[in-house]
Amino acid sequence: MRFPLSILLLGLSLGLAPMSAVADRVHVAAASSLQFAMPSLIERFKTSDSGASKDGDIDLSVTFGASGNLQRQIEQGAPFALFLSADERRARDLEQAGLTQGEGVDYAQGRLVWLQRDDRPLPPQDAPLEAVREAVAGLEQGGPARRIALANPRHAPYGMAAREVLERQGLWQASEPLQLLGENVAQAAQFALSAEASGGLVAYSLVKAPRLAERAAWRLIPADWHRPLIQRMVLLEGAGAGAEAFFDFLQTPEAQEILRDYGFTAPVTGE
Repeated sequence: MRFPLSILLLGLSLGLAPMSAVADRVHVAAASSLQFAMPSLIERFKTSDSGASKDGDIDLSVTFGASGNLQRQIEQGAPFALFLSADERRARDLEQAGLTQGEGVDYAQGRLVWLQRDDRPLPPQDAPLEAVREAVAGLEQGGPARRIALANPRHAPYGMAAREVLERQGLWQASEPLQLLGENVAQAAQFALSAEASGGLVAYSLVKAPRLAERAAWRLIPADWHRPLIQRMVLLEGAGAGAEAFFDFLQTPEAQEILRDYGFTAPVTGE
């Protein structure tokens, strides 16, 4: 099965509502790590008691991107009602700037994986970055440059986690000439599966999708190799009842079950 490139593009919009007129249109800004989980979440929401307002169905339109880029769009006045960040900081920054409606909530914790094409030898689980070491060694010996994909650490939380992992293993500087930076983690996954790449460091939630798993291989990165990827969501100024309903739904056991299916774990509570 081919992996459609469009599913990985920044700014992909999910128009999952019926074509008929709806009462409540909700614009959601969501981290790219949610691209494959979100359709299942919306489908379940639509069939839940909270998926309709008193006046009709709730129409959810989702724009995906790097959390830092989405934060900047919100600060510049983009008409989003709900922001699902891939980290806590971006959501908290908006709270502190007075751009939110109440406090945010941690909704999931993500993991990082090494992703590569399934027609190449997979590194052992206890050495998931072996392909990076081999690529660096090949470059130093004058061989062909095999690229290493990751999301841009400047505005993508999963990219920052990837940088932390490479730094911990002493590979950040040595791998810089090989790095292929995606605008977001979904684009980094696309790059990781390209012919010129050894692979890449991307979100576990992306490799859990069947359409990707069928043509890819991966290894989980130890969770203690980077700071926890606590994902936080917040209602934005002017959010209406539809956005509030989806915000509440994402905290329910059924939504959390779907997120677990895509490799997320429940956020730590009580801290």
